Amino acid sequence: MQLTINGYAVQAGPGQSLRELIQVLNMDSPSLKERPLAAKIAGEVFTLNYIPVRTSSEEKDSTTMRRAMAASNGEIHLLRYSDGPGKKVYTRTACFLLFLAIRALWPDAVSKISCTLGNSVFLSVENEGGINVTALKQKMDEYIREDFPIIRKRISRQEAIAQFRRNDQPDKAELLQWSQADSFDEYVYKDYSDYFFGEMLPSSGYLTVWNLLPAEGGVILLYPDDLAPDKTTRFESSPNFFSVFSEGKRWGTLMECETVSDLNRKTMSGSIRELIRVNEALHEKRISQIADMVCQRSAQVVMLAGPSSSGKTTTANRLATQLRIHGKKPILMSLDNYYIDRDKLAPGPDGKVDLEHINTLDTELFRQNISCLLSGGETALPTFNFVQGKRVWDGRQLRLGENSVIIVEGIHGLNPQMLPDGVPENKIFKLYVSPLLPLNLDNHNRVPTSYLRLLRRIVRDFETRGSSVERTISMWDSVQSGEKRWIFPYQENADVIFNSSTLYELAVLKKHIFPLLTQIMPEDSCYDQVCSIVKILDYIQEADVDNEIPPTSIVREFIGGNTFYR
Repeated sequence: MQLTINGYAVQAGPGQSLRELIQVLNMDSPSLKERPLAAKIAGEVFTLNYIPVRTSSEEKDSTTMRRAMAASNGEIHLLRYSDGPGKKVYTRTACFLLFLAIRALWPDAVSKISCTLGNSVFLSVENEGGINVTALKQKMDEYIREDFPIIRKRISRQEAIAQFRRNDQPDKAELLQWSQADSFDEYVYKDYSDYFFGEMLPSSGYLTVWNLLPAEGGVILLYPDDLAPDKTTRFESSPNFFSVFSEGKRWGTLMECETVSDLNRKTMSGSIRELIRVNEALHEKRISQIADMVCQRSAQVVMLAGPSSSGKTTTANRLATQLRIHGKKPILMSLDNYYIDRDKLAPGPDGKVDLEHINTLDTELFRQNISCLLSGGETALPTFNFVQGKRVWDGRQLRLGENSVIIVEGIHGLNPQMLPDGVPENKIFKLYVSPLLPLNLDNHNRVPTSYLRLLRRIVRDFETRGSSVERTISMWDSVQSGEKRWIFPYQENADVIFNSSTLYELAVLKKHIFPLLTQIMPEDSCYDQVCSIVKILDYIQEADVDNEIPPTSIVREFIGGNTFYR
């Protein structure tokens, strides 16, 4: 069979894997930066153990594999760590080996993926004797030196459920009961099996760059650095972020909603309505507490930042309402109005203008405006016309009154470059907003925060901006790249981090997003990302409870009906 791998023609014989064909083409490399980790065929991601031409004795391809090969015309693209799907294959395998090592050393321990911390992940481990990180490293090194093939085995849903029950993995058995799929792919090593949402590396020896750090209640797994994959990322402690995430976990436990299975039971029983009411009350209480802190400090400016689709606008408006209870007169400002004219922005090396860059804002003008206002003066405020791509002056003037509080919303709100020199610390209150969803699919698979934000953005962009799923997803990598550079490094500068996630919203968002996703075809550029979304949504029961969600809810910012937009 004639194949084309990254533009190079190669003849694939019966039983030859992609890994073997890569070696034939001399495309393999000891460097993680250059080494192929997986392959993309017609929009689908495949392991390098995939065999394009099967012998009669080998297991048959799945329908997905056969469709992808037929649609690709033999075109295969290799994925490396710098590619989003390639990185996920690598980190997923690292977690698999870590779970395997924990199981081997402490068979009775219960390990769970808790949260992602930058380019690392925290795993909680329930074990009476604690965790010896040195022994854990040695065990993982042993697996890596063994370089055993990571075998994927297809079994029926009922077989998988029975097997995970036998192997003391009730969380996986319960999750699989909610799926409509007939079969599943499990990953096997001797008598241990596990289930993950995506492909793995071809063998354990591919895991060359990683590290483990001890942590209270578990262990931190460090991944390769994004910019220099041949070295491990540098761990940066985020105590404020971790504290807020842990608080969300505690609330999930109190509400008996720690996993997707828990959420599904509440949806099916109707108790999701109570979950909505409690979650919204919790948000209101927390925003009220933040307003108390602003007033106790006598702050005159609240700098509010957060990543895309975190609910910044709704949070700003709800905070304004709570400040009014204190007798304050809040003034809402957006950093978007400080954009520099589009025709004055210089493109980057790729010929494109990086709209996430802080240099797209007139930081000097903003600092001047804030300094003037805090010193008791009056200043003209700009407005940015997004249609024309230009700043306009429409006569808006502002002077702060005795009880005025400015709430400034924007992705760069916590960047030190935005703050004027010489302003007393008590005058500025820094607030970071992010949906830190404390919900797991099972012990070894969590719902990433970025996943929730992407779902929110797809629904919002379609409902309010007429943007297609494909367009929204095509922009997501750039959005995330900008967040890593300009938002996440400053989150620990915040006086308060507000968790804007709700435990119920995945069940609500599914109703709005699923019809959009089913319109995506294999030939569309975002097909692989959509497949990943659909795979997770398959386990979530849809909830038709929009009428239960209050008009001031952060969720309303995305599904529509938000009172602050009327």
